[in-house]
Amino acid sequence: MSSPSRWIRSLALAGLVLCFTVVVLGAYVRLTTAGLGCPDWPGCYGHITPPSHLDIAENNQVFPNKPIDEGKAWREMIHRYAASTLGLICVALAVLAFVTRRQRLISLPLAWGLVGIIVFQGLLGMLTVTWQVTPLVVTGHLLFGLTTLSLLWWLWLSLQQQYSSGDRDSARLVWQLTLIGLIALIVQIALGGWTSTNYADIACPDFPECQGAWWPNSDFRDAFILWRGLGVNYEGGVLSIPARVAIHLTHRMGAIVAALTLTLAAVTAIRRKASSTYVSAAYAVLAALILQLTIGITMVLRGFPLSLATAHTAGAALLLLSVLALLRGAGATARHRPF
Repeated sequence: MSSPSRWIRSLALAGLVLCFTVVVLGAYVRLTTAGLGCPDWPGCYGHITPPSHLDIAENNQVFPNKPIDEGKAWREMIHRYAASTLGLICVALAVLAFVTRRQRLISLPLAWGLVGIIVFQGLLGMLTVTWQVTPLVVTGHLLFGLTTLSLLWWLWLSLQQQYSSGDRDSARLVWQLTLIGLIALIVQIALGGWTSTNYADIACPDFPECQGAWWPNSDFRDAFILWRGLGVNYEGGVLSIPARVAIHLTHRMGAIVAALTLTLAAVTAIRRKASSTYVSAAYAVLAALILQLTIGITMVLRGFPLSLATAHTAGAALLLLSVLALLRGAGATARHRPF
């Protein structure tokens, strides 16, 4: 293996692992209401690192309405440090893609697309703070974080160069079903982000019912207003209980649709047994789906502990990666191309 190829593989793997960590860290920061742990950007109270106890009095004069909470400030800054490191890795991949463009070791549009998304993510990170965790921005931040993870995963899979063979018609059917499942999963992830950023998780503290009823008092009209203007501090949520219930119920219904479509795609792949390339990915989809549903139900039954709430985001990321692996494997088999 040539030196540039080794560097690309190493950086792609490092970026993939770090991006997964950043996504989970972002969920942890959000769930511990540390998104405004630093009221400015990109620094923290005017410093590269959260200020020490000796600086608290001085910084409280600069930010009188935001007394420092060192724990929240450090959580927010660790997330920023990790995201910045990820950005450097993506830039390095883009440079290598350009330098080795004649060898076609890595897709140049994919590599530079990653850089573009990272820059946009930085902008969303800034707006998350300056617009006081506006749900639309924070949900977008989550979605583009998972988009970055997906592209790094797609890049990593493209570096494997495994040959795919099998029944093309069966593979095409699996690809189509998986694409439908992927769309349902993306919508469900967006609903999950909207649920979390509007603090609607605990609106339904029981399962399978919600507040002791199958259809409790809900306000769908107010639940999905995407933009409510600036100058509002959204930390802790601003919606009424019925609106939060509506969001939570929609998220549960989305989970049913996503679970059914993904199960159909995975079971079809396993039963057809058209190619071992993507049958293993189909089993991974089922395992990740069961894990995610288990985490979600247990989270409600146990009163939404922080560990399970954070794991729910990690589970969504793992499910997304397994679905993408199935999609890519089925697509490669349908075209009889290297995986």
